[in-house]
Amino acid sequence: METITINVDHEVAKAYREAEANKQEKLSVIIKLFFQPDFANKSLSQVMEEIADKAEKRGLTPEILQTILDDDEE
Repeated sequence: METITINVDHEVAKAYREAEANKQEKLSVIIKLFFQPDFANKSLSQVMEEIADKAEKRGLTPEILQTILDDDEE
């Protein structure tokens, strides 16, 4: 595994640093899926749909995702 640096705004950086390890790992999985070679020639909406399908197969349902997002807003 390799570490990279990406530019994000202050709020995103703060939220990531304060997030629980499991949330950070979920984001890492999403980023990894996004940049896999089989997604290279697809539109963003196609990639997002496939990521959602894979996430759901791994147990991250839309309801769980919404709960995570709702928790972050508090």
